[in-house]
Amino acid sequence: MQAFANIPAGKVPDTHNSLKKLVILGAGESGVGAALLAKQKGYDVFVSDGGSIKEVYKSALQQSSIVFEEARHTESKVLAADEVIKSPGITEKNELVKKVRSKGIPVISEIEFAYRYKGNSKIIAITGSNGKTTTTALIYHMCQLGGKDCAMVGNIGYSFAKQVAEDPKALYVVEISSFQLDDIKTFRPNVAVLTNITEDHLDRYDYNIQNYIDSKFSIAKNQQAEDVFIYCLDDETTRKSIKKYNIKSTLYPITMSKELPQGAYLANAKMHLKWKSEEMQMSIDDFKMKGKHNQYNSMAASLAATAVDIRKEKIREALQTFETLAHRMEPVVTIKGVEFINDSKATNVNSTWFALESMEKPTILILGGVDKGNDYAAMKEMVTEKVKAIVCMGIDNRKIHEAFEDIVPSIVDTATAEEAVQAAFQFAAKGDVVLLSPACASFDLFKNYEDRGNQFKQAVKNL
Repeated sequence: MQAFANIPAGKVPDTHNSLKKLVILGAGESGVGAALLAKQKGYDVFVSDGGSIKEVYKSALQQSSIVFEEARHTESKVLAADEVIKSPGITEKNELVKKVRSKGIPVISEIEFAYRYKGNSKIIAITGSNGKTTTTALIYHMCQLGGKDCAMVGNIGYSFAKQVAEDPKALYVVEISSFQLDDIKTFRPNVAVLTNITEDHLDRYDYNIQNYIDSKFSIAKNQQAEDVFIYCLDDETTRKSIKKYNIKSTLYPITMSKELPQGAYLANAKMHLKWKSEEMQMSIDDFKMKGKHNQYNSMAASLAATAVDIRKEKIREALQTFETLAHRMEPVVTIKGVEFINDSKATNVNSTWFALESMEKPTILILGGVDKGNDYAAMKEMVTEKVKAIVCMGIDNRKIHEAFEDIVPSIVDTATAEEAVQAAFQFAAKGDVVLLSPACASFDLFKNYEDRGNQFKQAVKNL
């Protein structure tokens, strides 16, 4: 499994000298990043996108003289590939992907391709249904403070392949979605973090949670004894599933329920971090990020940073200074005593549950978008306790009405961020919170969760 673990940066592995024709399906951040790296390494590259390609990506392809097409797939060219890199957004149900598979052409992800050329660099990889972006950014913050030559890549910001091509680093902090993990073969992180597993993206996994669980655990499948696997002992799905997988790496759990000989746990409002013979303690009151979910994120990040030799005092400093990410429990503004919070990145039920759990004031909740097979039952108790009104912001809000009409006195439908904010403000009184935490994907009314969050923030500022 270590075929590419110690290849000096810039060298093409011998096993790939014969792979001349590389086709990349999808010309977004990951596809274009892969194309740039492939071109640099001497592959014959062809990029094919069934939709239109953004100008910034088109320009990058043109500058590197990479052949591409948009708004179509020339089947003969795609099926002539020696290897295909598939965008995480393209499903296995896609007819062209089915034909590629039936021809036996190897399909990999951009994460896998970048891994071949990472040289001796180390990798911290983070996945999970919730908390992975915050945990990734916090680990990166710790590594920066600790003086590491590092980059934050993957599902957040820059593509891994583009970073390897243009500005190689000694350490990569990589956020990875299940879709990116689905097409890895040899990818082996030195440190893997699995934050949690809750029902998400089931539409991509034939509505079978086990397929999704398998995908998440594949982050550790190539790890060896000297590698580290950090996971949450309090997450029921993770705890029940972990024994099914032959994980060879050293396990470091996190928990709030008991003391651990190794790992991180909370006791008496303090985080205890035990790593080999060392121990670090820190009061949770000193964490810049509040909320139970962020305590889990902080424990996971602290262990990951320790695994790459970041000193305790730097970890402590990072936890005291880390700012909340945009679109993740992001305070917007307080108007006439009503606080507005942008949690647009909450694209599943569990994420919204965590957001509500951290609310200490009566809450007007803005929910809705593209339902990915959501079961809102898990939220009912939290909604009963915290929510005084629900504002729906999506094309089909039927399931939200059915789930909450008996427990929330006021539920209204809106079709834009502006309408949603105005309706929520009318329900709110001084001392209340308006929380955008949709529990759904965003691509019915918006381009993505960032667009949704930005439109929400703009609408709040227009009040």
